[in-house]
Amino acid sequence: MEVTIMLYDGITALDAIGPYEVFAGTQQCNVKFVAKEKGIIKLDSKMGYLHADYSFSEITSTDILVVPGCSPPNYKNPMNDEETLNWIRKMHETSKWTTSVCNGSLILGAAGLLNDVEATSHWGSFDILQSLGAIPTEERVVRQGKIVTAAGISSGIDMALQLVAWEFGEDLSKGVQLILEYDPQPPFDTGSIKKAPASLIKNIKMLLQELSEKEPNM
Repeated sequence: MEVTIMLYDGITALDAIGPYEVFAGTQQCNVKFVAKEKGIIKLDSKMGYLHADYSFSEITSTDILVVPGCSPPNYKNPMNDEETLNWIRKMHETSKWTTSVCNGSLILGAAGLLNDVEATSHWGSFDILQSLGAIPTEERVVRQGKIVTAAGISSGIDMALQLVAWEFGEDLSKGVQLILEYDPQPPFDTGSIKKAPASLIKNIKMLLQELSEKEPNM
């Protein structure tokens, strides 16, 4: 199965690498990193890089398209780049699954793929997601036809495991989960706005809002 993970400058590493590890772990997927131009891709942390082995012009179809997210405001560049949006639309025409992680769903929305579609994103991006015509939902993984969106960063692992289960069966997906020893036991129970204290949510929301109002600097 062909899996294409779209990269762009300012991306969050785990959004791409989480699904990559799951799909690679099946040993039944050919996973490719692709960007507008192949080569080094800067991370939002500015402390490392990913590498796109293929350019948009070299990849014209895929079984699974994954559009990862980023720290705000880095999604603005792909959202406003018509070449990127046209490539996503073209891939979506023949893909079996078109997916996103975190605020990667904003990029799908900018491409016009989420009009009146239930979708999720990082909780801090729900307002923008709604403005793009989507119907935001707080579910961790949301499937609407062949479009699958995942919530914040770490949920990309859950989404990929679910896709593996749909495509190859639950036994393989459970095996990959065991190989990855994916058994989250965080030290704090604040990984969701349903669980975090109101004061913490307020502070983080203010931070994310400040970042989203800036222009990308990558």
